[in-house]
Amino acid sequence: MPKVKTNRGAAKRFKATGSGKIRRRKAFSSHILTKKSTKRKRNLRKGGLIAESDRKSVKRMLPYL
Repeated sequence: MPKVKTNRGAAKRFKATGSGKIRRRKAFSSHILTKKSTKRKRNLRKGGLIAESDRKSVKRMLPYL
């Protein structure tokens, strides 16, 4: 059976935690920052975890994660 290809875009965006959950970065933090509050920008710096409903699709994109 052939090897499964990893989605390279997804590989750059997601990493696995020690317990097997998948980390991600928050969106909306790269530009048009003047209208966003300081509190909102500070919270965007923190990472997040993907939702349980997205886990199946991310696992399909990253078979060796």
